[in-house]
Amino acid sequence: MLESIKNIICVGRNYVEHAHELNNAVPQDPLLFTKPTHSLAEANGSEIIFPADRGQIQYEAELVFHINRRYEPGIKVDDLIDQMAIGIDFTLRDVQTELKGKGYPWVLAKGFMNSAVITSWQPFVGLKALMELDFSLEKNGQEVQRGNMKNVIFDLPTIVDYTARHLGLDRGDIIFTGTPAGVGPVLDGDHFVCKLADKELGNCIIKLSK
Repeated sequence: MLESIKNIICVGRNYVEHAHELNNAVPQDPLLFTKPTHSLAEANGSEIIFPADRGQIQYEAELVFHINRRYEPGIKVDDLIDQMAIGIDFTLRDVQTELKGKGYPWVLAKGFMNSAVITSWQPFVGLKALMELDFSLEKNGQEVQRGNMKNVIFDLPTIVDYTARHLGLDRGDIIFTGTPAGVGPVLDGDHFVCKLADKELGNCIIKLSK
């Protein structure tokens, strides 16, 4: 499945509390960035290797949606999306802070190898049912994040329309829709478990390596 993914589009600062916890302004429009496909990795119980020499790494759990057909103006989200998963947008936070301070793009902080971890895919439940589903992230047996798409700044139809207008959307594209509050540091040996409606969809163990 990972091999068929064409573009990885991410939405930053899509939960007010998360924007505040990082001392960032709340955006007026969806804040989009992308990751290369080389950043993809599966949360299938295996080790995920990250660099140990580029400062602090932080986790950001998000709902991820798979686009099943070319976007057309007026298309409904339920007709455009066929699958969903939980992803972890891992971030080199010290690198990102330095890049932001210089006014540079974030790609080195967001697009490093294995920084887009995705669970197994599930059938898309539909926009209405989606509002009833919490997603969560556990770190070493303790829940550290819990979110729901009903609490986002920009809802899924807005994200889809905005992304398509500015970047285009087609079959094989995926969208990370933003992380709730509770992001934190990653240490060697950390075990992450991703859950949807309290059902585990995937897990991984972090290995920091030079």
